[in-house]
Amino acid sequence: MPDDRVSEKIRKAVIQRALGCCEYCRSQVNFAVQSFSVEHIRPRDKGGLSMLENLALSCQGCNNYKYNKTDGIDPITGLPAPLFHPRQQMWGEHFTWNDDYTLMIGLTSTGRATVDTLQVNRPGVVNLRRVLYTSGDHPPPFPSPTTTGFITHSPAVPGSVRYVVRAVRPRQTELGA
Repeated sequence: MPDDRVSEKIRKAVIQRALGCCEYCRSQVNFAVQSFSVEHIRPRDKGGLSMLENLALSCQGCNNYKYNKTDGIDPITGLPAPLFHPRQQMWGEHFTWNDDYTLMIGLTSTGRATVDTLQVNRPGVVNLRRVLYTSGDHPPPFPSPTTTGFITHSPAVPGSVRYVVRAVRPRQTELGA
């Protein structure tokens, strides 16, 4: 039976790649009152492996609601929809923020099913977003999956997007297991 533990090297790479934010609700490790986990996007009991491509940084709330789910229900259509996959999809294609950046809004069936299933707008998370927004610490930057930088939003200019090159991500072969 293969070893499915996540090595410390891979764990650190996941945290760095996520810029210290939950890859679902965008909560930030530096301001969180709950723990974060490196979770399997496709659960191990559904064949998911402990490989970098199948791992995401998740706050405890999102991880608890997601558990071993890969699908949810789109609350508008009532139909099943796949949950957001941080390695294969871009956050901005499935989600946006409301005008005061406190609520995540699903733009697609995947986005809506994820918002609903993972309860990403939990009261404590919304309250923390409100406080962090007033201090200029929200919304957080999010990694761009196809580049070496990340994308940020400027709260001062609603809808603005700015690309910032921060660091080169290590190649898969450099990470080891």
